[in-house]
Amino acid sequence: MESVPQNQVVDIRELNARIERESAFMDILNMEMGKVIVGQKHLVEGLLIGLLSNGHVLLEGVPGLAKTLAINTLATAIDAKFSRIQFTPDLLPADLLGTLIYSQKQEEFMVKKGPIFANFILADEINRSPAKVQSALLEAMQERQVTLGDQSYKLPEPFLVLATQNPIEQEGTYPLPEAQVDRFMLKLVISYPKKEEEQLILRQNLAKTFATVNKVLKIEDIIKAREVVKDVYMDEKIERYIVDIVFATRFPAQYKLEKFVSLINFGASPRATISMAIAAKAYAFIKRRGYVIPEDVRAVCHDVLRHRIGLSYEAEAENISAEEIISEILNTIEVP
Repeated sequence: MESVPQNQVVDIRELNARIERESAFMDILNMEMGKVIVGQKHLVEGLLIGLLSNGHVLLEGVPGLAKTLAINTLATAIDAKFSRIQFTPDLLPADLLGTLIYSQKQEEFMVKKGPIFANFILADEINRSPAKVQSALLEAMQERQVTLGDQSYKLPEPFLVLATQNPIEQEGTYPLPEAQVDRFMLKLVISYPKKEEEQLILRQNLAKTFATVNKVLKIEDIIKAREVVKDVYMDEKIERYIVDIVFATRFPAQYKLEKFVSLINFGASPRATISMAIAAKAYAFIKRRGYVIPEDVRAVCHDVLRHRIGLSYEAEAENISAEEIISEILNTIEVP
């Protein structure tokens, strides 16, 4: 019986060495992005987790915080096709997906593909568009295909939607439907840079030459890395830890969190459980480790859950945010 754990130790050691080799490109990618993006470590990490986990990312923050720049830089460094779509109240689904055009020469309908046919889609100010456009994007995000007429067209791999939204209080914004918000693996909240970072941004932008980003990776490298991320080891205790965190959002009373019963309308869906596990594996990979530790789960927990907890009117009246509820859950549930 003694020998079984011993074998596992060897496996973990081998796996760790393999992941360390396979994840070496993360340093190069971080270095390239660091040429242009000052600070915003959390934003860059979140984008990389989405990329490695095949999950879409929602970014929230006031305009001018380098959200578009970060995504554009990442697409350039990976040599991927990038589309930026500015969402406006008059945007139509056809502007996004493409349309069928009748060709008199061919005497048939031809497909004109829209900007959604790219590897990286930046959906800028996604909450400025009405429901029809949102639902068109939803099919692309979930099924990774687009239907034009009676034909379905596969979207390229990797396909990643990075959407930015302005805080809801701003004029002319539509809150996104819950079903769509749940399709985003992570929601990152971007804050202002620190003083010294802002000074560096100022210097960079006043310099005579602006840093250029080199193509350091191919799309194939990312597809291969995604397969490696799946091999990152996750212990059963960590799995239970993730399930407990998600269940605490649904049944707070079972976890001695009775005070949240009246504050939460609905908890996180099973999609949150899956997202947290995959994101924790991707985070371990970024940290060049072959196994998941509780800190990895805690590092991605807020980003995975903050948009998936439905707050009641009571919570809003008491000014209690999803952030506070998640922090309290993490402080209450026993760490394995």
